[in-house]
Amino acid sequence: MKALFDIVSRSCSKTVTNSYSTSFSLATKMLAPSIRQDIYNIYGFVRFADEIVDTFHDYDKKKLFQDFETDLHKAIEMKISMNPILNAFQETVHKYDIQKELYNSFMDSMRLDLHKNEYLSMEEYRQYIYGSADVVGLMCLKVFVKGNEQKYEELKDSAMSLGSAFQKVNFLRDLKADYEDLSRSYFPNVDLSQLNEMNKEQIIKEIEEDFHKGLKGIAHLPVEAKFGVYTAYIYYRKLLQKLKRVPSLEIRKRRIRVPNYQKAGLLAKSYISYRLNLI
Repeated sequence: MKALFDIVSRSCSKTVTNSYSTSFSLATKMLAPSIRQDIYNIYGFVRFADEIVDTFHDYDKKKLFQDFETDLHKAIEMKISMNPILNAFQETVHKYDIQKELYNSFMDSMRLDLHKNEYLSMEEYRQYIYGSADVVGLMCLKVFVKGNEQKYEELKDSAMSLGSAFQKVNFLRDLKADYEDLSRSYFPNVDLSQLNEMNKEQIIKEIEEDFHKGLKGIAHLPVEAKFGVYTAYIYYRKLLQKLKRVPSLEIRKRRIRVPNYQKAGLLAKSYISYRLNLI
């Protein structure tokens, strides 16, 4: 039965989300049940592609990525895949008419991680951010507005800014692993081996501008999505505040985290702001 296979596929995407990211899974749980599964389906897809290029060092990553990309297009064309993650994703793609340009741009940025280690110009950097983060925000926005194209166009820029902010916070948080383990440097014109307070302040200022633009859009999201997205926003703002206080030398040495007990407190504060309509 295809229906049973689809249930299993959706369950796999949910498991991937809950297993790989406590913060994202927490925010997703704050979305309305009517859209929650589709966000799991999107996350499962982007997480698996990211895992190929970031962690499978003992395997032929290029071949794994090519096979995954081929299976992705077959899944969307045939509306089924024996890869349950892609089967769940294609369901969401068709349900909300997610454009090919969005998931293709994502795959283009992930492919760069197979061979590209530095982004020397702002143009290259922005293009990578667009594919790796902005389009993920846009795919989620497609779900949030449930096919309302007018609403999608209104909130598009804010969704991209929020995606950019999240990704840049991740870059700063994961600086040690990206630079030392993967030999990657995403921020142009910044020598990460010599990251100083001036460089860090410039990066944080850029992120704060993205957050400011993103918050404006959250206020106008449909009620089904607003609290969940705001929860993610509050978490990443907290993480940025921690990174802001930590000396640049320390960021080069260790991964900065928000402890689980603080996440619970942030959730409570987010809920109060949401209920009091303070967003």
